[in-house]
Amino acid sequence: MNTSFDYAEIMETIHMVSDENLDVRTITMGISLMDCADTDVKKAARKVYDKICLKAKDLVKTGEEISRDFGIPIVNKRISVTPIALMAASSRCEDYVIFAKALDAAAKEVGVNFLGGFSALVHKGMTESDEKLIRSIPRALAETDCVCASVNIGSTKAGINMDAVYTMGKTVRETAERTKDNGSLGCAKLVIFCNVPEDNPFMAGAFHGVGEPEVVINTGVSGPGVVRNALKNHPDLDLGQMAELIKKTAFKITRMGELVAREASLRLGVPFGIVDLSLAPTPANGDSVAEILEALGLERCGGPGTTAALAMLNDAVKKGGSMASSYVGGLSGAFIPVSEDAGMIRAVNEGVLKLEKLEAMTAVCSVGLDMITVPGDTTAETIAAIIADEAAIGMINNKTTAVRVIPAVGKSEGDMVEFGGLLGSGPVMSVSQSKADVFVRRGGRIPAPIKSLNN
Repeated sequence: MNTSFDYAEIMETIHMVSDENLDVRTITMGISLMDCADTDVKKAARKVYDKICLKAKDLVKTGEEISRDFGIPIVNKRISVTPIALMAASSRCEDYVIFAKALDAAAKEVGVNFLGGFSALVHKGMTESDEKLIRSIPRALAETDCVCASVNIGSTKAGINMDAVYTMGKTVRETAERTKDNGSLGCAKLVIFCNVPEDNPFMAGAFHGVGEPEVVINTGVSGPGVVRNALKNHPDLDLGQMAELIKKTAFKITRMGELVAREASLRLGVPFGIVDLSLAPTPANGDSVAEILEALGLERCGGPGTTAALAMLNDAVKKGGSMASSYVGGLSGAFIPVSEDAGMIRAVNEGVLKLEKLEAMTAVCSVGLDMITVPGDTTAETIAAIIADEAAIGMINNKTTAVRVIPAVGKSEGDMVEFGGLLGSGPVMSVSQSKADVFVRRGGRIPAPIKSLNN
């Protein structure tokens, strides 16, 4: 491999890091917990704690060493584990909070900021273990600090499990109530998916899929500021030329991410999995996906043209990333979490960006309705209907969609809810008062689309 770099390339990377918020957003170690299963729940929980502490003991230290040696910020070190509903199925207990607490203790012991995998896959139906896990989610998220939960309720192959959708609407509501003294923060650690990827390094939806190795290293790279500044420096390009510029920029970002991932893999003695090239914003000034769309020529994100601009951005990012690495995975594209993006927050506060427009945008972005704060009195049925709408977009378009919605108890439209850190602060958005209660309560399964019959 040719490892020589010229002076201009070195200075360009330094500039991206120092002035444009380029970073490796996360190194995430995936760990299989399948061998931790035990009929004795206390033994199983202990096995979970011990294995995570053993496998991830050097993760944080290694991340910090690579960051120092390469001069590249590695913002987060995280862990994803086998969906607990699978691992815990043989245990003789009704309450899986004991596993959440074991995960939380292990995360704190090794020093990571989040651990994902308190999860269940119920797109075609729920096992007894799935039901136990979902019932445990509100308490688990209220009584832990680092644990994140996710549930996959639909797929293009299976359709949408509407019984699970309604259950998750009620679960989100209960989680909000149990964490109401902290801005209903528990809901920020809960994601409901359609077509969930099994190698996603980003929280809160990360888990270690059943087809993954015993242990693996995945990285998530982010550079909205780099892309935005590249576009601002070339204001006279047409859209085709701008797409090419985005693609080339994404290529550079992805190469940096793979370099870090492979180095972490080498130092930890763990296989390299994937690089997730996702333009994931932060509340920091200049680190906004909304501002990329505005650099393309929109007056404000959320106005006419937004969906088309986002589609072009997402496609160019994926093309650039796939050229740079043979192992691009996870979600890879543009994220549009409202509370984590200063430009999105501004657009909501100005009344330009509405929930309905966000839903349209999710048809062409990499995730879905992410970090959306809604009034605290939003009902479980309405939340379930929002989940169903988003799942339908994913199912029909054969793409991942997700909902991370926070009904902030005691808050109403126009209020701001502070979450802190990378989660930012969420403006409470209005929700239609038209009810879908009868539709949601029908239950059953929305059949898979005809395109699922492609074998």
